[in-house]
Amino acid sequence: MSGHSKFANIKHKKEKNDAAKGKIFTIIGREIAVAVKEGGPDPANNFKLAQVIAKAKANNMPNDTIDRGIKKAAGDGNAVNYEHVTYEGYGPNGIAIIVEALTDNKNRTAANVRSAFTKGNGSIGTQGCVSFMFDEKGQIIIDKEECAMSADDLMMIALDAGAEDFAEEEDSFEILTMPEDFDAVYKALQDNHIEMANAEVTMIPQNYVSLTDETAVKNLNRTLDMLDEDDDVQAVYHNWEES
Repeated sequence: MSGHSKFANIKHKKEKNDAAKGKIFTIIGREIAVAVKEGGPDPANNFKLAQVIAKAKANNMPNDTIDRGIKKAAGDGNAVNYEHVTYEGYGPNGIAIIVEALTDNKNRTAANVRSAFTKGNGSIGTQGCVSFMFDEKGQIIIDKEECAMSADDLMMIALDAGAEDFAEEEDSFEILTMPEDFDAVYKALQDNHIEMANAEVTMIPQNYVSLTDETAVKNLNRTLDMLDEDDDVQAVYHNWEES
């Protein structure tokens, strides 16, 4: 059992993002395009695409929208070429932040990300400066209110499918996997008609850090908000324990 509610954070992000559902679909659409270009349009033979599809479904992206995105990426030789870029740095009080982006203009993205850090009284660091504080994991969050199954039965399904860890929170269940086992566990839960609040391969902090200074919280939120509004930014990971 953990005192840190992952679901509260997920729910907070969902509520914030619900007003910008189009932004989420745009982000996932770019990920689909890149995954198809790198590994082909068949998710059975393209693990990255299978991961993105799982993420799309967890965000309630319609199946026909997913299919259109795959077909467009597979058939459009003139599609925009997006590059993966990752930035690492520090927010106020040394909060570790990782920013993942897909961009067609690295200079623009770098300038925007640097500005977001600077305006929040943080700083961009060198590659690898904070990523060692995180573990790449498949993470599936299940809202207890949406799950009729017992914790023991749910745990057995997840572990039998290859999950690494199962934790019960106050309001949710959290399942962690190795990245390569994520798809099999996701499919096992899907086959058992288990509703997932969030499902993706993500970066999990090894330790969370609290902020008590109001100015530091305000500055960090400014950085996170600016990054969230940037169309090039796909994901932001940090080790701040939001209260």
